Amino acid sequence: MKCTVLRVDAFTNIPGQGNPAGVVLDGDRYTDKEMQSIAKNIGYNETVFVCKSQIADIRLRYFTPGHETPLCGHATVGAIFALYKNDGSQKINIETGAGILPVQFNDEKKQITMRQAEPKFIAFQGDKQALCNSLGIKESDLHQELPVEYGNTGSWTLLVPVKNKQILDIMKPATEKFPEILKEVPHSSIHPFSIDSKEEGILSARHFSSPYSGTKEDSVTGTASGVMGAYLMNYLYISGEKNFLVQQGRHLQKEGTVVVNVIRKENEKHEVYISGNACLNESFSVETADL
Repeated sequence: MKCTVLRVDAFTNIPGQGNPAGVVLDGDRYTDKEMQSIAKNIGYNETVFVCKSQIADIRLRYFTPGHETPLCGHATVGAIFALYKNDGSQKINIETGAGILPVQFNDEKKQITMRQAEPKFIAFQGDKQALCNSLGIKESDLHQELPVEYGNTGSWTLLVPVKNKQILDIMKPATEKFPEILKEVPHSSIHPFSIDSKEEGILSARHFSSPYSGTKEDSVTGTASGVMGAYLMNYLYISGEKNFLVQQGRHLQKEGTVVVNVIRKENEKHEVYISGNACLNESFSVETADL
């Protein structure tokens, strides 16, 4: 049996840039084991399977080459673009491992906006020197006023603020060391970032995968960008709402941009939205009998 896969490049409108997602539109045809095998065979950071849902308009299931993950921003953008690029503007609810989330496709802008899960944070109490060593930087390269902290708007990542984007350039991650350093959340990824313009909310970032995922670096990350915006609302901004522009992917020659909107609520349970463009790159088939 053949599995048809669409490659959609998310957070860009230029094929070959942004973050490639594998999109399988007939996900209900496959077992969990087959989904995992397909994702491993394709090798993208995430492959998303579009399935039927009893509680939302559709169900999206996300697989890295190593395991299923609750939520993925760029794969959601890819799936929604693949589904509705020819059907005009749409507002739907998607069922994910992180809950039921609203998504909107703006046909005029060819832009997808999705709400993230409610932000959660955990303090990093590990060895900062060991963390920096695993990234190939010095502890003095860390931002002196912002904490290193785990964040989650669908999946866990360790937010690592650094002084400037030049520090991002020199990073050489030893991802195999991450689990022993990230004792609070061993399966977490690591998301270092810099603040390029505080006033304008312009950020640069990289995203290093957990070794359990089977990949090393993600070019442009939606969910990590969303929780990064919520984190900055906790520590850097006092306004009730802030837009961020996250630039990522130049280290992999796959540049893309994520727009993040965070609304501060009275109970400090922020609403987090991410937006981005997408473009269809190619369609190909995988023979499931060979998986």
